[in-house]
Amino acid sequence: MKRTVYVVLLITLLVLTGCNRAQQTPTPQASLPADAGLPQSAAAIAAERGLTPDDVAAALKTYVPTGKYDDYVMFASGGQSGQILVIGLPSMRILKLIAVFTPESWQGWGYGSNESEEVLNGGNVGPNKIRWGDTHHPALSETAAEYDGNFLFINDKANARIAVIDLRDFETKQIIKNPNAINDHGGSFVTPNTEYVVEGPQYAAPIGFSYAAIDEYKDKYRGLISFWKFDKEKGRIDMAASFQIELPPYWQDLCDAGKLESDGWVFCNSFNTELATGAGPDGKGPQFEAGVSKNDMDYLHIINWKKAEEVYKAGKVEKINGIDVIRMQTAIDEGLLYFAPEPKSPHGVDVTPRGDYITIGGKLDPHVSVYSIAKIKAAIAAGPTEKDAYGVPVLKFDDVLQAQVELGLGPLHTVYDDQGYAYTSLFLDSAVARWSLGEPYRKDGWKLEGKLPVHYNIGHIAAAEGDTASPDGKYVVALNKWSVDRFVNVGPLLPQNFQLIDISQPGDKMQLLYDMPVGMAEPHYAQIIKADKLHAWEVYPEVGFNTIAMAKDANAVEAGQERVVRNGNQVEIWMTVVRSHFTPDRVELQKGDHVIWHLTSIERARDATHGFALSGYNINLSLEPGESNTIEFDANLPGTFTWYCTEFCSALHLEMLGYMLVKP
Repeated sequence: MKRTVYVVLLITLLVLTGCNRAQQTPTPQASLPADAGLPQSAAAIAAERGLTPDDVAAALKTYVPTGKYDDYVMFASGGQSGQILVIGLPSMRILKLIAVFTPESWQGWGYGSNESEEVLNGGNVGPNKIRWGDTHHPALSETAAEYDGNFLFINDKANARIAVIDLRDFETKQIIKNPNAINDHGGSFVTPNTEYVVEGPQYAAPIGFSYAAIDEYKDKYRGLISFWKFDKEKGRIDMAASFQIELPPYWQDLCDAGKLESDGWVFCNSFNTELATGAGPDGKGPQFEAGVSKNDMDYLHIINWKKAEEVYKAGKVEKINGIDVIRMQTAIDEGLLYFAPEPKSPHGVDVTPRGDYITIGGKLDPHVSVYSIAKIKAAIAAGPTEKDAYGVPVLKFDDVLQAQVELGLGPLHTVYDDQGYAYTSLFLDSAVARWSLGEPYRKDGWKLEGKLPVHYNIGHIAAAEGDTASPDGKYVVALNKWSVDRFVNVGPLLPQNFQLIDISQPGDKMQLLYDMPVGMAEPHYAQIIKADKLHAWEVYPEVGFNTIAMAKDANAVEAGQERVVRNGNQVEIWMTVVRSHFTPDRVELQKGDHVIWHLTSIERARDATHGFALSGYNINLSLEPGESNTIEFDANLPGTFTWYCTEFCSALHLEMLGYMLVKP
């Protein structure tokens, strides 16, 4: 009966709304009358809640019935949380939080597990243990410029780190610290076959972030772009096969890898071509905000990464802190690096699906500027005559520009659909602008089609399969920095707001479908993949699986093999975990014992996850079906302690516990 009600409601609404007319500029609409032709119960609900036809149509477009799955999965950065959000579309339901740079107790990430500690320690900065991150730009692995659903990468802007997540189990497998940079904003982006994970820099610093006086900025501070070689078979970044390119000390911002027509190239925008160094403690000179915004133009960085790879393999590099660096002069001499002027303070740099154009959004310019890769190649072949202060060849703006389209105030980022439209976030306008690409996408292109207000101060924007060679269309998500009045007041610290937009209709027809509060830090960017491209395991392939090695653990335990072995003051425990007991369920220790505890879930049923929470010792694990894990600690606190399962796993869940007795 319920399904019939929804079908009749949908048919009625299509008639009422003229096939879902656009909401380019919201206008007051009357509530649905109780006699609107809907089933009585549905009409009464709509009338009671004051819902308009567009409201109900939006609800129908986002409703995913119980037991049904979303069509798409969105991976969104978690900002200061250091994590990644997994969100279903069109329902906008949070499906999971992936623990990355920050300890996360539900998954036992960083709370006693030797495996997670090993991964987290890979991101330490010198002697400093780093346990938070500022995740910005997730990137899905690609094959032939299409998402393949195998891996996910994410950067940490605060500490110049890259993490690798395996999408077979949605867990972080590797964190690497860039040895020569202290910030990154342009990471992470992948080349079309995930040959490299590209990590762009952000704020200039001496290579290796060593000390240099600020008045030596021009000579000793540098930018640095990294090409991390990715081994698809091992699922790891191979630092020994990676390289970097030294750049001038402009503040390189975002990057994007070319594809198809621009395959082999990487594009990064920049700001602070002024080489501003701030006002300093004496307050003399402009602060950074003003100092880095004086010039009318900054520089689009155009990098030939395939030629750079040849230069690296030829050994024309300098080893710095264990990684090969192509020095800036070498990059110039070998024809790897070129600049093109771009409007001041650019932010987005986004390659079109065919790879033929690169769209730049300038925060202080009402236009998006579209560059042609064909014109860029022609200008390089012709031999540029201009150079910047460091000798980098500068292509003439008019020689490489294809078009400029005036959209509104504060254009930032651009994504694309399958109909030849582009969508740009307008930060100051708080709107999404839809505009048309020119040939070969549309015959009547390079013009604004319409705008949709969003709420509020949109930063990034994501489209379904939007960074691939074949975007899907259908949906765009606005990643808004502010929510202001959209949700119940929860105090001065408000959530951000993700808004789902229907872009299935042409021209100026866009409809805002859903507001999703994100109350767990400030996300920045997201990528959206078809759900059927993901092939995550339901349980681990075999009992005793080590989730970091992605193979059976040498210390995996089978039923009947459980034991406790003492060797002097070292106690080693092999334990199995299954509904609804731990074996063994009592362990006796002496104060000062060094404890090595191996736990194996022998469950084989989907969703039969167990927890292991040990009171008093800051230890908490999540043991998914088949998983093996090891904890290691010193029994430095005498007393009586319990461990128990934190996942309600069976009728006798509360009985699933054990005692750890530590004698003084």
